Amino acid sequence: MAFERITVRPDQMGGVPCIRGLRIPVATVVGMVADGMTKKEILGAYPDLEAEDIAEALRFAAEAVQERELPLVRGG
Repeated sequence: MAFERITVRPDQMGGVPCIRGLRIPVATVVGMVADGMTKKEILGAYPDLEAEDIAEALRFAAEAVQERELPLVRGG
């Protein structure tokens, strides 16, 4: 899957995946969604973002999780 809105630059934010070369990490956007923020709230907090940036950040995160094993703790 190709991601046109996600950039990874060693010289920016330590190589953390960001949105369109902005200093807004994908993880920040995904975390805001996970915290229950609406698209409108996220765009208000980061005016440089576009609605498609949020959607692609979520797709990127979903793809990243599929590509590696995550340590899960069994619930009691």
